[in-house]
Amino acid sequence: MIERIDAIRAEAEAAIAAATTTAALEELRVRHLGRKAELPNLLRGVAELPPAERGAVGKAANVARQALEAQITARGAELELAELRERLARDRVDVTLPGTPPQPVGRLHLLTATRREIEDVFLGLGFRVAEGPEVETVFHNFDALNHDPAHPARARTDTFYVPGPGRGPDEVLLRTHTSPVQVRAMREQPPPIAIIMPGRVYRRDSDATHTPQFHQIEGLAVDEDITLADLKGTLLAFAKAIFGEEREVRLRPHFFPFTEPSVEVDVSCFQCAGTGALDGAARCNLCKGTGWLEILGSGMVDPNVFAYVREYGYDPERVQGFAFGMGVERIAMLRHGVPDLRLFYDNDLRFLRQFG
Repeated sequence: MIERIDAIRAEAEAAIAAATTTAALEELRVRHLGRKAELPNLLRGVAELPPAERGAVGKAANVARQALEAQITARGAELELAELRERLARDRVDVTLPGTPPQPVGRLHLLTATRREIEDVFLGLGFRVAEGPEVETVFHNFDALNHDPAHPARARTDTFYVPGPGRGPDEVLLRTHTSPVQVRAMREQPPPIAIIMPGRVYRRDSDATHTPQFHQIEGLAVDEDITLADLKGTLLAFAKAIFGEEREVRLRPHFFPFTEPSVEVDVSCFQCAGTGALDGAARCNLCKGTGWLEILGSGMVDPNVFAYVREYGYDPERVQGFAFGMGVERIAMLRHGVPDLRLFYDNDLRFLRQFG
């Protein structure tokens, strides 16, 4: 009997070692250890053996059964790992392939596309792009730009101040315009200079036409013989490039702390062709019947601003220049008829997908 148990064990061990799949291994388990298998039946028949043989035969059968169970478990783990690796290799997904169904590639946000268009226009006019920090000092944001100490923009109800040890000119805030880059750029480069300064700015406003964070593009050109006529010609070229070749611009007197004289710039309405009326009768809803649309503020750089950078070559008795600033959101709203500034930031794809 013990010889038969050893033969069954040897046969089963050889078959288990040769198994190549978990399914084949399961068949071997049933064949050698299942209810109808020979080895379990031998164990069940031990009680019928003579008392002298029961102990040796029972022990040999149990040892054989336990050895086969351990071998099946170990071999099963090996085969499962091998099959898993094979399945992973076979089912590998190429993540570089388009989805099913293919998803649209995407597009630039309307504000990004508008900003790049504006930058392209001024790059073509000989300007270069300059950038500066969004967290600024009071000196760069207000003092060096000729803001009066009592100017409303300095109030904590209008501007986001950053807590810190700085006081006075060294106090830190979120810039309210990109104009501080003018001062930084003039300190780095003597005249002539022609730059535009795009970027995010921050003010305590929130309604249909204002948000706490928005985008501006400002410009600065300084040389020895720049005049207001150069400013108008530059902005006329910009208006024609952005709003259409038929556009005209007009300058209206205004006040800004860092320019003198200061002017607001209007472009002729592109919806009613500057007539103020639609279909010859109805008042144009875009320009409110005036025939003009305000697009930006500008002017000749105040000599007081040059005084802060005199040592870098900007002698107000020798050089002069112009500056201008516009809101990217304002330009995008006018061009595309967007009624509410907050739509740009709602992340509603139904709105954004209209502007491919």
